[in-house]
Amino acid sequence: MLQIIIQGRGGQGAQTAGNLLAHAFFAANRQVQAFASYGGARRGTPVSSYLRVDDQPVRLRCDIERADAILCFDASLLEGRLLAAARPETVIVVNSARSSEQLRQTLAGYRLIAVDALAISRANGLGRIVNSALLGALARAIGNPPLAVLEQLLLEQSPKLQQQNVDACHAGYHDVDDALLEA
Repeated sequence: MLQIIIQGRGGQGAQTAGNLLAHAFFAANRQVQAFASYGGARRGTPVSSYLRVDDQPVRLRCDIERADAILCFDASLLEGRLLAAARPETVIVVNSARSSEQLRQTLAGYRLIAVDALAISRANGLGRIVNSALLGALARAIGNPPLAVLEQLLLEQSPKLQQQNVDACHAGYHDVDDALLEA
């Protein structure tokens, strides 16, 4: 079973990313369980989305305490409870203008992969909306869901700027190649 935590701040799109990722895994014929925690439910406060993915029905009904992958929308959230859910083999994809190597110097012992999703999103006409770039990066880092499934889902479910979202997802997917060799 693959267990994923998505962490962001209210208004960044972490919940939307969790829902899109769940739909993508389901479209790839996987069984999915998705749930969220909103905390203070205000813009800027930490919010979490959790996913479990398996080939069999997911019957486990508790918080994810040990993640296989973490997608972090804001590097300032890489602390405490979130890092406590990471094992040495947990892949952590984080939105950061800093390089993977720079992040590893301050957070030694973690498989960190930095993606400048904000730069990718801006280059693709999405402004500060980083969901699609980060979803592509996570898909590449963990090897699932397939990029084609994510791209089709973004074409179908993005409320606007569908092609820009697909392009950002594609760019995020390929942005992590070098970091994967280092991680």
